[in-house]
Amino acid sequence: MKKIYLIVAVFLILASSGCKKYLDINTNPNGPSQADPALYLASIQSQYAWGVQFDARALAPVVQNWANSSTGNAFAVYEQHGYIKGSDASAELFRNVYWKGGFNTIDMINNARAQKKWDIVGIGLALQAWGWQMLTDYHGELPVKQAFVDPTRNVFDYDTQDTIYAIVKRLCLEALTELNKTGDAMGSPLLQRFDLMYKGNVQKWKRFVYGLLALNAHHLIKKASYNADEVITYVDSSFVDNKDDALVPFAGTVAGANPDANFFGPLRSNLASFGQSGFIVRLTDGTVFGSPDPRRLVMLTPSTDGVYRGLGPYTTQSSSVASSSVGVRNLWGSIMATNPGAGGGKYLFQDKAPFPLMTYPMLQFVKAEAALKKNNYGLALTAYTNGVKASLDFVQIGATAPGATPTSGTAIFPFNTDAAINSAFNAQKAVFLANPAVIPTVASNLTVQHILLQKYIALWSYGFIETWVDLRKYDYNSTVFTSLTLPSPLYVDNGGKLMYRVRPRYNSEYVWNIAALTAIGGFNPDYQTNKMWIQLP
Repeated sequence: MKKIYLIVAVFLILASSGCKKYLDINTNPNGPSQADPALYLASIQSQYAWGVQFDARALAPVVQNWANSSTGNAFAVYEQHGYIKGSDASAELFRNVYWKGGFNTIDMINNARAQKKWDIVGIGLALQAWGWQMLTDYHGELPVKQAFVDPTRNVFDYDTQDTIYAIVKRLCLEALTELNKTGDAMGSPLLQRFDLMYKGNVQKWKRFVYGLLALNAHHLIKKASYNADEVITYVDSSFVDNKDDALVPFAGTVAGANPDANFFGPLRSNLASFGQSGFIVRLTDGTVFGSPDPRRLVMLTPSTDGVYRGLGPYTTQSSSVASSSVGVRNLWGSIMATNPGAGGGKYLFQDKAPFPLMTYPMLQFVKAEAALKKNNYGLALTAYTNGVKASLDFVQIGATAPGATPTSGTAIFPFNTDAAINSAFNAQKAVFLANPAVIPTVASNLTVQHILLQKYIALWSYGFIETWVDLRKYDYNSTVFTSLTLPSPLYVDNGGKLMYRVRPRYNSEYVWNIAALTAIGGFNPDYQTNKMWIQLP
C-alpha cells in the first residue's frame, strides 16, 4: 500500500510541476518553441506592395496615370470619379493592412520583443505606420484604436484622420527608438534573408521611418500648424540617394494561386486593357515643358507611327483604332487587350520588376515644396533639381536599392537594356536639363507647378496615393496641374463633385460594420466626394 501511495505522490508532483516538460505534445524537443519573427516579413512586405498595385486599377485612372481603353471596362467608372458598387475591387490595401498585415504584424512585433530582437520590433512598427498612413490617405477615417486589441470584437468604431496621423507619428518615433538599440539578439541571419526591402540594414530602415515622418508632416501643409522646417529636417534624415529606395522585389515566375510575379507584369495579365493617359503624354512630349522628356522613352510607348498618344478620362478607343498605326498601346507596349507573354513588358510593368513603396525623388520633391512654402527658393531649387535628376537616373539606369533583386547588368534591376533607347535618352537628357522651363536658372522662378508636375512624372505608376494627396490638395486645379482635363460626365451619384476618398472595403465594412460606417456617412451616395481632414484648412 505504501508503494501505491508513493507512486501516486510522485505522479502528483510531476503533474503539478514538471509533467508539462514531458507530456506537452505541442512542444517539439528537436526544434525551437518560437519561430523567428523575421519569417513574417516577406509576406507582409509583398502583400503591402500588392495591395497598392491591386488598387491601382482604380486609383491610377482617378489620378490619370492610366485609362481604360473602353468605357465598358469594369474599372472605367473610376475615371468618372465613381466606384463599383457592392465590390471590394478598390480596397485590397484595406484588406491587406487589416488582415494579411494585421495580426501578423502584431505577432511579429510581440515575438520580436520576447526574443529581444529590437531591429525586427522597429521594422514591424515602421511597417504598421506605413500601412496606416497609406490607408488613411486613401480612405480617410478608419478603425485604428480598436483594431487588433480585442480578438473577440467584430465591429469597430472609426477614428478621425487627425487621430490616425498622430498614431502614425507615434509609431514612427517608437520604431526609431527600437532601431537605435544595440546588442541582445539583434542581427538575425533570417532577417537578412526575409527582409525583402533592406536585407536587415537597420540604417536604411531608419531612413525609411524618417521618410514616412516627412510625408506625415508634409501632408498637413494646408493646416496652420504646418511646420516646413520639421518636414525638411525629416527629409534630410531620410534617403540619401536612389540606393535607399524602399523596393519590394518579385521573383516573377509564378502567377497562380501563390504568385511571386509583379501584379503589373504580363504573367499575371491584369493590365491588358489599360493604356497611358493623355495627361502623362502631354507632360513628357514637350507640350507643357517645351522639350521632350527622356523618361517617356522608357516609361511610355508610341503608336506604331512613332507618335506618343494617350487616352482621355472615360473615353473609348475602338478595337479597330487600337490595332491600327495610331492606336494607343497598353502599358506593356502591346496592342490593346493583348499580352506579350511572360518576360515581356517594360519599366515597372515587368514580371520581375520591383515595386517602390517610397523613393528618394519622392522625398526630394516633398522637401522642395516645404522649402518653397517658407520662401527659401535656393533650398527649394536644390531639392527640386535633386528630385528631377534622381528620377531620370531611376528610369534610365534602373532600380539600385537592395530590394531590387535579381541582379542584372550595372543596375540591380534595369528598366531599360536597349542601347538605342539609352543613346537617345542621353541626348534628350542634356537638352531637357538645360531647359529653364524644366530647371529654372533663377531660383525665385521656381513655382509649385514645377515641383508638383515633375513629382507627378517621377511617381508615375507607383506613387499613386502620394500623387492623389497632391491633386486633392489643390482640388485638381489645372492651373497647378497644367493640361489636366477633368472627366465628363462625372459619376452619377457625385452631384457634380470630384472624388476625394475611396470607400472602405465592402465585404468587411458595408456588410459587417454598418453602424460604425453609418456614423461617418459612409452610406451616403456621394460619400466618395467628402473631403478629408488633411484637405481642409
